[in-house]
Amino acid sequence: MKHGAKSWQTPQNFLLLISIIVPVAFSSWMALLNNFVVERANFDGADIGLLQSVREIPGFLAFTVVFVLLFIREQRFMLVSLFLLGMGTFLTGFFPSLTGLLVTTLIMSTGFHYFETLKQSLSLQWLSKQEAPEMLGKMISVGALASLITYGALWVMLEKLKLDYIYIYAITGGVAMVLVGVMAVSFPQFQTKTTQSKKLVLRKRYWLYYALTFMSGARRQIFTVFAGFLMVEHFGYSAADITLLFLINYAFNFLFAKRIGRFIGVVGERRALMFEYTGLIVVFLGYAFVENAHLAAGLYVIDHLFFALALAVKTYFQKIADPSDMASTAGVSFTINHIAAIIIPVTFGVIWLSSPGLVFIIGAVMAGVSLILSLNVPRKPASGNEVRVLNWG
Repeated sequence: MKHGAKSWQTPQNFLLLISIIVPVAFSSWMALLNNFVVERANFDGADIGLLQSVREIPGFLAFTVVFVLLFIREQRFMLVSLFLLGMGTFLTGFFPSLTGLLVTTLIMSTGFHYFETLKQSLSLQWLSKQEAPEMLGKMISVGALASLITYGALWVMLEKLKLDYIYIYAITGGVAMVLVGVMAVSFPQFQTKTTQSKKLVLRKRYWLYYALTFMSGARRQIFTVFAGFLMVEHFGYSAADITLLFLINYAFNFLFAKRIGRFIGVVGERRALMFEYTGLIVVFLGYAFVENAHLAAGLYVIDHLFFALALAVKTYFQKIADPSDMASTAGVSFTINHIAAIIIPVTFGVIWLSSPGLVFIIGAVMAGVSLILSLNVPRKPASGNEVRVLNWG
């Protein structure tokens, strides 16, 4: 702990409290987006497709974080990124046009993706290998609770107070910016034990981590884009129904994410990932053939819960990596993760037009590929013991 810091001013508490801010701004932005762009900006399908593509650009460019670190420390950069996220959300309601939304979305998304990259880097630097799994799970739980409260507040502002979108976006974005200011003055600058590399790092010995990260991005797109769309198009779920599903998802994350993190710490990354991908094969095949709306909702909740098990990919990397590679590789991994975000929505969208079930069958095959990759994770990963076979040095 830094000299003169109070007992609560720890890196762990900083990470926990900082996990509250993103749900306040980003959950609000996402929850209101579809209604806002249709009712205020008169968007059609092409417009929303363009907006979502622009939203993913900062994630694809996340590797540039290492160049910005030449000029600003990671912790301070994280706070600046969060402020951009809040500011983008704050401004959204004031510019209900295609051009305005493209600009505000780019501001919001740049802050969001840089923050997520830096959070991964600093978490793996500040947390010990023993405490990381449970602590990362606890951060998901805290974020889930903040999301639950945010969704509740949004419902009150929309249904009871009848506030216009411009005020809701301004309130949630403004609250996020105020919280960033509070965090900036409440916590000291924490020191990291290892100086981070200020250049892009791509190492052959990290190949399995890169492969698992890419497949994780592909799985995320199938859930985000197509699982929710299945609920609406095939089963006729209303906006209120989808909102309820999100509330259930976040409630489960709040209750179980910390336990899942502890579970990973006990059984190890290899078994946790094998369990996740085996479960995903079942879930995706379920999506492909399910005809019962309630069963589909159950699959949706289980699917979302599996996201917490993806922490095992991060803790696997923490155990095999050079400590100086955390910041650079966090940026590279976000870029790798978002390659799928560019490819899958477009290509799988074409497949969807002729066979929605085929989208999820391909998803099951992709989960099978991930399962095969997870078999190559050693029981006790470490530098020099990155994989069971094909260690390219």
